[in-house]
Amino acid sequence: MDSSSSLIDPFVGPFTSDWPWASSLPGARLVAARFDPDRFDEPNVGPLPFERGSIALPPRLHGAIAKRRAEYVAGRLCARRALRLLDGRDATPSMNEDRSPCWPAGCVGAITHSDGWAAALVAHRQTYQGVGLDAERLLNEEQARRLATRVLTAEEIVRMRALPPSSVGLMVSTTFSLKESLFKALYPLVGRMFHFPAAELMAWHGIGPVRLRLLEDLGNGWTVGREVTGMVCLLEDRVLSLVALPASAADRD
Repeated sequence: MDSSSSLIDPFVGPFTSDWPWASSLPGARLVAARFDPDRFDEPNVGPLPFERGSIALPPRLHGAIAKRRAEYVAGRLCARRALRLLDGRDATPSMNEDRSPCWPAGCVGAITHSDGWAAALVAHRQTYQGVGLDAERLLNEEQARRLATRVLTAEEIVRMRALPPSSVGLMVSTTFSLKESLFKALYPLVGRMFHFPAAELMAWHGIGPVRLRLLEDLGNGWTVGREVTGMVCLLEDRVLSLVALPASAADRD
């Protein structure tokens, strides 16, 4: 647990580096924190806390609502601390033109935020080609069934319909989150948008390790049938997923 807390900044904190999944991801570092968007623009007594004040908002966010600016800053604060844990560097990812995080040289990472909670996952590029991280609010059955036709493939819908009603919300929430994590991990490698039908969960066993299979050719060697691994856990009232793409021998040379 990171000992620094919201005592120096009522907007965000405390920060934690606890690992919530059952299995470790060697070489990766995670940092998470709660934040309060309503306190982002709250008047401060004295100067703005140094760490938050040193996060530069990209020009496109200067006129954004407080919630969007708060999400950006909270995510970057988590990323900065995760990079510090990774190898001691003092760096903060900026924003690319496509709005994805611009990670420092030699690093890969992902940022997520959901309902006043933010987290960042980072690793060295020599260990992972890419990583994805996503947090989603746990859906109830009604919400999940409404979302299913947009998120699930035909095969995944067959599996969903075979589940007891009490499991539908978890299954759809998990699949949604995993596909978001997959996109964050793969997008920097393939350089193109792709959507939920591009991959499917190979089986549904509930929370834990998972495998996804590509159903589309995405380019740069990511072809139909290629499989990737991920992990899912429940953290309070949210689903938290990650996808990790190990570096090949050539990438490590």
